[in-house]
Amino acid sequence: MSMSTMPGERPDRLEEECAVFGVYAPGEDVARMTCYGLQALQHRGQESAGIAVGDGETVMVAKDLGLVTQVFDEAALAALVGHVAVGHVRYSTSGGKASWEAAQPHISAIDDELIALAHNGTLVNTARIRTQLISEGVQLRAGTDSEVAAKAIGFVTRRTHRLRDGIGYAMENLKGAYAMVLATPRALYAFRDPHGIRPLCVGRLPEGRGWVVSSETCGLDIVGAQYVRDVAPGEVVRFSEAGVDSEQAVPALEPAACIFEYVYFARPDSLLDGQSVYQARRAMGRILSQEAPVEADLVLGVPDSGVPAALGYAEASGIAYTDGIVKNRYVGRTFIQPTQAMRQLGIRLKLNPLPSVIAGKRLVVIDDSIVRGNTSKKLVQMLRDAGAAEVHLRIVSPEVTWPCFYGIDTDTRDQLIAANMTLAEMNAWIGSDSLAFISIEGLRRSVAGARTQGFCEACFTGRYPVEIPEELFRASPR
Repeated sequence: MSMSTMPGERPDRLEEECAVFGVYAPGEDVARMTCYGLQALQHRGQESAGIAVGDGETVMVAKDLGLVTQVFDEAALAALVGHVAVGHVRYSTSGGKASWEAAQPHISAIDDELIALAHNGTLVNTARIRTQLISEGVQLRAGTDSEVAAKAIGFVTRRTHRLRDGIGYAMENLKGAYAMVLATPRALYAFRDPHGIRPLCVGRLPEGRGWVVSSETCGLDIVGAQYVRDVAPGEVVRFSEAGVDSEQAVPALEPAACIFEYVYFARPDSLLDGQSVYQARRAMGRILSQEAPVEADLVLGVPDSGVPAALGYAEASGIAYTDGIVKNRYVGRTFIQPTQAMRQLGIRLKLNPLPSVIAGKRLVVIDDSIVRGNTSKKLVQMLRDAGAAEVHLRIVSPEVTWPCFYGIDTDTRDQLIAANMTLAEMNAWIGSDSLAFISIEGLRRSVAGARTQGFCEACFTGRYPVEIPEELFRASPR
């Protein structure tokens, strides 16, 4: 097996697939509020962005490839007038091409009424549901999970004339991870899979002005909404002129919130199920310092997600923390094709060490995860080139040894370094003086403040809370 990376290959990191946002606030500029919310959630997806608005009569949508600020300007927002809105930012899995059709929200018609659906997660039985719908005469075009979900909802709603019956039918039949928001011309719906794998929370605007739903609480903060609670697994919440009501559409199953949200995906200023992400990362560092101590002069965090954990490691170990790696804040996903020379710069486009700080020092370097190992290898070499005497790598997630099928972009097992090498082999290949990962038990302890204890840890253990169809597992997508 070769762990080398060809120029232009996708990043050596787990990537979140998308985020959703919703607003029900008559009299407010719901499109602008949704735009702000999506900007706060931009870290969860940078391929496309979209907003749909309901005005009491119909639903209008604007979406395109690009970042939120590239897709929406003043003219685009001014054209979206209404009192209910849903928004989405997307990160595609590898092999999935960027396209306008794949961008969300997905617009679908139920008889004469339009709905807009935005989805975070991945369904594992899409092919089966699509086949069933086609056999019933339902036409599908886009081939996305969100289209299949919207068509399943519409299929039953046409028969019962009650949208929540359609949502309930979809939730009973769709398998996998989903946090969804749905807008009709007059109401906002939010619902979540029975394991609660992907996050979804509810906030209230001041002075009774309305309600907000977001993948993370940082989306609530930016529009001035106060966090109220998380959408419960299997629950449907409806926001309308009649107020807020909810029902348990499907029974909640064993809790299985994605634990990697705390490690990397979520913003540090977010709360997940009542647990501060920032404090969880500090705790990961403290626990890792106990599990994998080392004699060193300085602790460094790999920006940005490794920094809170590095502070925790330094606090618990007594080793001084320093900002020894500078991040270029203006390098992210770009829609300008990089040149071969730019690709060869690799990690240096984003990170640059401070030789005046680290030269001659023994370093403990804290990072969130190792997937393929290429970035870690380059980082260690870069630090040695800057004069580091020793580089001890400490990782605040356990070894990633299995692919994710629930909305995270991961490699096949043969490309996951920890699935193919021992710890000693990984350390030698990366070139670090020592390498250690936090234990699963240690990671669980770091998120003990979450109100619901029960996490999806499949990328570490291979134990999937929702059964993966054999054909999907053989294909081992991404």
